[in-house]
Amino acid sequence: MSSHILVIRLSAMGDVAMTVPVLRAFSLQYPNVKITVVSRLFFKPFFDDIENITFFPIDLKERHKGFLGLLRLFFDLRKLNIDAVADLHNVLRSKIIRTLFALNGKNLAATDKGRQDKKALTKLAIKTISPTKTMFDRHCETFEKLGFPLHLESPTFPEKVILSDDIIKITGKKEENWIGIAPFAQYESKVYPLDLMQHVIDELAKNDSNKILLFGGGSEEIKKLNQLKNNHENVLVLAGQTSLKEELAIISNLNLMLSMDSGNAHIAAMLGVKVITLWGATHPFAGFQPFHQPDDFCLTSDRKQYPFLPTSVYGNKKVAGYENAMRSISVENVVGKINFVLNH
Repeated sequence: MSSHILVIRLSAMGDVAMTVPVLRAFSLQYPNVKITVVSRLFFKPFFDDIENITFFPIDLKERHKGFLGLLRLFFDLRKLNIDAVADLHNVLRSKIIRTLFALNGKNLAATDKGRQDKKALTKLAIKTISPTKTMFDRHCETFEKLGFPLHLESPTFPEKVILSDDIIKITGKKEENWIGIAPFAQYESKVYPLDLMQHVIDELAKNDSNKILLFGGGSEEIKKLNQLKNNHENVLVLAGQTSLKEELAIISNLNLMLSMDSGNAHIAAMLGVKVITLWGATHPFAGFQPFHQPDDFCLTSDRKQYPFLPTSVYGNKKVAGYENAMRSISVENVVGKINFVLNH
């Protein structure tokens, strides 16, 4: 049986975060098997606390750039004495790497992304929808093909990180409910309108026992976050102030995260934090519901009003007349759900 598995998942942030609960379960259920994860160096902190995992950073700008770079990557990885490959990405780049390992007689398995099911779910028609298989289950199937069945029913999460003095200088000591809000996503069709998000923040900030921490990145987002702060003393813009490792430490201490269908939802979920998500053109039924979160923590746009929803798996498709779908999720509903979860 394999004793050293190479796991490939190169990007994007949310997708890499979704591999974490699966690999944490693997490490606990197969403590004698070593895993090497190949991904971008930026994502290394996701895996730091998992036993038996070694991280191998891919350098797509120089050493591993282009086809020759992929050959170089294969030779770099071959030195590690890999027995099997679990390709959790299944794109051209990862297919080349796993094919080279196959030619060397290694076992391999790749995640089936269920493209046909997702295509049926997002067709532009009035339809009855039902859940497709989650990405977590699909990754488990990949390991099962290699002879390692996995169980995710009773997951283990890492302990809350004890915050360093440097972090406390930014956040203050935790004396309130910490509510994280990540109001952005890669595509506009997944972003709750900022005027409505402003109302959500204003309502939550009225309660002195709440501290609201705003997450994002890049100068444009930081500008918008500073507007959303709106002079509230208990609202803090974290974007641009911390490293990813520090951000993970802060997120692990949240009472709750409010996020779009985006990377921050999956980061909070992998740390065992309660996550409420808002869904526009996309839908949790496509398999990207955050890990181990109840169905009713996903607040979706109104399908009676917008019967073609979901119209996109990733949010990258624009559909005329559906630009305002997320306005069908009321501020009252969002704030009410947050308060209910905090109080129970």
